[in-house]
Amino acid sequence: MDTRPAEVIANIAICLIHQANYLLDQQMKRLEKDFLKDGGLRERMTRARLQARDEQRREGRKM
Repeated sequence: MDTRPAEVIANIAICLIHQANYLLDQQMKRLEKDFLKDGGLRERMTRARLQARDEQRREGRKM
């Protein structure tokens, strides 16, 4: 960093900010898509619990 002019360092910082912003935008789009597909945390927890109950009931019938 000491060997580069301040303008170059500023441009590097701006490029890194743009890249981080792009990646965050992509992550937000993916999270929105996953939320619409699978629901939120409570919905997924409820679904998992109901599935576990069904499996327990099936195992109880097999005995």
